Amino acid sequence: MCRNITTLRGLEPPATDEEILAAAEQFVRKVTGAQRSASAATREPCEQATAEIAEIVTRLLGELPARRQPPRTVPPLRREEVQARIAERQAAREEHERMHELGIAHTH
Repeated sequence: MCRNITTLRGLEPPATDEEILAAAEQFVRKVTGAQRSASAATREPCEQATAEIAEIVTRLLGELPARRQPPRTVPPLRREEVQARIAERQAAREEHERMHELGIAHTH
């Protein structure tokens, strides 16, 4: 269904809570078609579903036996180029908030 969700079972080191939550969020967005910027009416149920799915996946990964071979792909959150994009977006977000705090005119 969603080829972009990376296999988390068998990773060394094991999948982090952040990686599991990202996969759960991606799954929810895929099956609902709802985006992050959706209205509160859509956002709240999606966030709840994401949390529940992440909890289920965490439990499932803990209960499954070890894999014989590691996954073929590296999870996105472990890739340098993805980490750079995340850091860039965070820096832009912080700069935008700083402009609001200082009352500096800017575009959205």
